[in-house]
Amino acid sequence: MLRQIQHWFTAVVVSIFMTAVTINSAYAAPYAAVVMDARTGQILHSRNADTRLHPASLTKMMTLYVVFQAIERGEITLDTKVKVSRNATNEPPSKLGLRVGQKIALRYLIRASAVKSANDAATAMGEAISGSEAAFARRMTETGRRLGMKNTTFKNAHGLTRSGHLSTARDMTLLGRRLFYDYPQYYNLFSRKTTDAGIKQVYNTNRKLLGNYRGADGIKTGYTNAAGFNLVASAHRGRKRVIATVFGGRTSSWRNARVAELLDMGFKRVNTRLAEQKPAKIAPVIETAPKIIKVAAVGAVRKSPVPKMRATVAPVLVAKNDRSAVENAILQAVNDDKPTQPQTTKPLMRAEDIIPVALVTPPTPAEPRVVTRTSKSDQEWSVQVGAYGTKYEAEKALLKSALSNLGPLDNAKRRISPATVNGARLYRARFVGLSQADANKACSRLRARLQTCVTVSPGS
Repeated sequence: MLRQIQHWFTAVVVSIFMTAVTINSAYAAPYAAVVMDARTGQILHSRNADTRLHPASLTKMMTLYVVFQAIERGEITLDTKVKVSRNATNEPPSKLGLRVGQKIALRYLIRASAVKSANDAATAMGEAISGSEAAFARRMTETGRRLGMKNTTFKNAHGLTRSGHLSTARDMTLLGRRLFYDYPQYYNLFSRKTTDAGIKQVYNTNRKLLGNYRGADGIKTGYTNAAGFNLVASAHRGRKRVIATVFGGRTSSWRNARVAELLDMGFKRVNTRLAEQKPAKIAPVIETAPKIIKVAAVGAVRKSPVPKMRATVAPVLVAKNDRSAVENAILQAVNDDKPTQPQTTKPLMRAEDIIPVALVTPPTPAEPRVVTRTSKSDQEWSVQVGAYGTKYEAEKALLKSALSNLGPLDNAKRRISPATVNGARLYRARFVGLSQADANKACSRLRARLQTCVTVSPGS
């Protein structure tokens, strides 16, 4: 009898284990990455670059490219009132919250798609331009072919998983470059951390990287269970501009840290002696049976400058003045496209493995900028994540922690302070301006990720 119970227990354990493996395999997304010198189009690093994978909301980069093209051709204007269909309102989150029959200016749908990654807004734009989601997807695919995206096929305007809706890390990197060069007047959309979308204020799904990586100014995030956490990111420093793409991130934190690694790698490898090579504009796709009346491009954007480069200092997370804005951001937008299914995968790497210090040659960083503020005694606690031999190592440690989606650190500032310990020159990496409760909470979460952390009381 005892032996039978043991056999039964073993069978149950094996069954549970196999089920877990099956579930994890079902949600596991292959990893792919590309790093490009945006000024020349030269590939600086690639892994599985041409593997056809699920792009998720990176799809909206092409949706917006075609919309910008349609505005340029006079098919539609920024002020055109788009009537929202039931099909658009039925799209799963992330959504702007459109209603059936509602009329809304195209400019707001563009903002919602670029910043919040709203699926209902993307579908509404596609239907307004091509008459149906299917027709717009065909136009997207053909436009991609003309851009050189040889391995990409679109089936919808939003990027939610559908059979045959596939792209590659190389193709999406190429598309990111074309958005920058072909439509610079609209490119500033991708760097906005928040924007007015007509019916509400929306928040950028990529604001963690935008707020913490020096020079970052776009471009687009994506998430589904089938795709994993995807990101095409662009950053510039001096004469250098680098685009890094990741498919198949295990978590948004892991993805952000990996993209920061890749951007650092790109800045190290860019050859500034090479001349800039701007791509030539492609011929637009002319639909055989236009579904909308052509209109003059009244109110079309004439000039919208590319975002100016951020101050060339070590990254500093400046505390937001309006705490309610942060709370609203948390309520209205998740860090990425909101999953409609539970995420069951686990990171393949531990926290301390994410950013190897030996990956890049440390540049000479600018002196860290310390933002001061009037603070009460309960907001003078700090969190120290280590003491390092160089300012660069201290900066990397702060960036790694800042990209880890730790709520208690969202309102903190970053500070690097020199100190002499046992005759050695060290640089303390700290998050400052915290309450004692937030400092303790942040440290607890960092330690859970096997990261060094010490809370520091006021005046220490």
